Amino acid sequence: MGNRDHAVLNLNERFSYNGRTIAWGSMGHGDPLVLVHGFPWSSQAWRAIAPWLAKTHRVYFFDMLGTGLSEKPANQNVSESVQSDLLGALIGHWNLRRPQVIAHDFGGLAALRGHFVHGIEYGKLHLINAVAMLPSGSPFYAHVANHEPAFAGLPDYAHEALFRAYIQAAAHHCLREEAIQIYFKPWSGAEGKAAFYRQIAHAEQGNIAQAQKLYGATDFDIHLTWGMRDTFIPPEQGRALYDLINANSFTPISDASHLVHEDDPAALLGALLQHI
Repeated sequence: MGNRDHAVLNLNERFSYNGRTIAWGSMGHGDPLVLVHGFPWSSQAWRAIAPWLAKTHRVYFFDMLGTGLSEKPANQNVSESVQSDLLGALIGHWNLRRPQVIAHDFGGLAALRGHFVHGIEYGKLHLINAVAMLPSGSPFYAHVANHEPAFAGLPDYAHEALFRAYIQAAAHHCLREEAIQIYFKPWSGAEGKAAFYRQIAHAEQGNIAQAQKLYGATDFDIHLTWGMRDTFIPPEQGRALYDLINANSFTPISDASHLVHEDDPAALLGALLQHI
C-alpha cells in the first residue's frame, strides 16, 4: 500500500451549491462515512484510503468549492465559513443522519465548525492534523493575502515550482511524481492558478477563533490522528486540541508529516480502523 500508485477516485456526481457546481462521488455499502480533504489537496488525497473503508461503509467524498473538479469562482468567497456551510449542505443532500466524518487539515476546521457553529451531529469525528486552533497561518499566507493578484500573475513555471515546494514541505518523505501531478492538475492553467492563491487569500483566522471559543465535550466520540513530524501544525497543537475538545484518543504516526496520506497511508488506515 505504501509505495505503489493508487487509482484516482471517481467524482461522477454533481451538486449545486449557491449556484456553483460541486463534484462528489461515493463507493461501498453500509453506514455512511464522509471524507473531507484539506488545502491544497482534493478528494484524491483519500484515493489510497477510501476503497478500504468502502468494504464496510458507504463512503462519500467531494472536492471543496474552488478545489479539485469543483467550480472555481472568481467572484465568490471560498473561506472556511463557506466550506463548513458546504459540508452541511452536502450531508443534507445525501440525507445522512449522524454520519461518521474523517477530516484532514482545513477539512478538520470545516467539520469542527459544522458541529460547534452549525449544529451538525456526527456519529463519530476523526481528525487528521486538523486546522483547528490559533495561532494558525504562516508568513507565506499573509504575503499572498497582501499580494494575491501578483501571485495569480506568476508565469506557469514559477507557479508550478512554488506549488511543488509547498506540498513537499507538507510531507516527510519525497512525494512521488504521480501524486504531485494529481494534486497540481486542478491548480494549473489560468483558472486553477488564480483559484490556488484565492484560497490562501480568503483564509480568515476569525473563522478559527469563532469555532475555538465553542469547543467542548460532545455526545459523539472524537479521535485524533497526527503525523508527528508535522511542521505546519505541530503535534503540540494536536495535543492541545485533544484536551480542548475532550477527545477520546490521540494516535501518533511517527514517520509522517502533515500530509499523512502520502507519507504513510497504511499507518493512517490502521489508525482509522481502530475506531471506525
